[in-house]
This record gives sequence, structure tokens and C-alpha cells, in this order.
Amino acid sequence: MTFLRLSFPPAVYQSGKSVLANFVSESVDGIGRHSPTQGVRILEYEKPNLNGNSKGAGCRFELWDCSGDQKFETCWPALMKDSHGVIIIFNPELPSHLKEIEMWYSCFVQQQSLLDSQCLLVAHHKPGSAGDMENLSLAYPLTKLKLIYSNLEENPEDVRMEFMKYFRSIITIINESREKEEMSIIS
Repeated sequence: MTFLRLSFPPAVYQSGKSVLANFVSESVDGIGRHSPTQGVRILEYEKPNLNGNSKGAGCRFELWDCSGDQKFETCWPALMKDSHGVIIIFNPELPSHLKEIEMWYSCFVQQQSLLDSQCLLVAHHKPGSAGDMENLSLAYPLTKLKLIYSNLEENPEDVRMEFMKYFRSIITIINESREKEEMSIIS
């Protein structure tokens, strides 16, 4: 069984991180109501057959959902440590979020020496909003990242499928890194 630790960085306050973390981990805790995360919340989640067949290896996840409130900034270094991937969730209807995600990308991906392929950007459509998400203009470093559009009202299974693809790609990166390390020891 593979173990994955994924960070939902503080990103932007009230962007929908907790809702998506609950959805992805199939947790029913807090569904339907907004309750700001206090500090950090760790969701443990197991997917027995991540590859979609009964023979595939399972995976255990820790999804670290960190509060976007600045008063919890002291929690953020612990959130970054030893993370295998980063999922940056933002509300594309708020221009301030587009600027903030550049900072989170720098802090959680670049400064932690993660590959761009270990980062997933999620433009989350919150219930009741009606913005045009397809015409999103991102700054250069962010254009290199995988971007998905999340709308849990209209296409929840598409969103789940995109997250599963991302999780499988992280597992591939971890396995390749482990194999390289083992080969360097043998050589």
C-alpha cells in the first residue's frame, strides 16, 4: 500500500478547500455548511484500488487542509514538510485570489523543491456563483501547472476523476523517485 501526504495550502480564505477535501476523501463531515478550518485539519482516507481494478495496489492518503486565516500562519511550515503534492484551490471569481495563488505556489511548490507536476490548481465554483471560469487568465508560473475546474453541483464525478488522475500521477512520481534511489544505492 502506498502512502501519500497531500497539502491543501492555506491558499485563499473561503475558497472551498474544506468542501473539496471532504468530497475527495468521501467524508460527510461538514457537508452543506461552511465552517472555517481552525489551524489544520487532517483527513485520513484509503482508496483500496486507486487504479480502478481489483488487482491494483491501494493507497492511504493524508489530506492536510490548512486554514487560510493569517492567524494560523505558524501552522503552515508543518503543512509543507514532507508533502508529496500540493493542491491549490481558489475562487476564480475573486481577482485577489489569482494574485494570492502565485504566493502559495512559490511558498508550497517552488521553495519546497516540488515538481510542477506535483501541484494541482483547482478553480472551484462555489454553489450559487455563476462566473465564467473558462476564460481564466493566470500569471506565467501558474500556466505550467495542471488546472482543473471544479463544480460539485454540475459535474461531481468529473471532479472526482480529475483528482484520482492527479493522485495516480503523484504515486508514479514517488515510485520513480524510489526506484532511482534504490538503483543509486545498488550502483
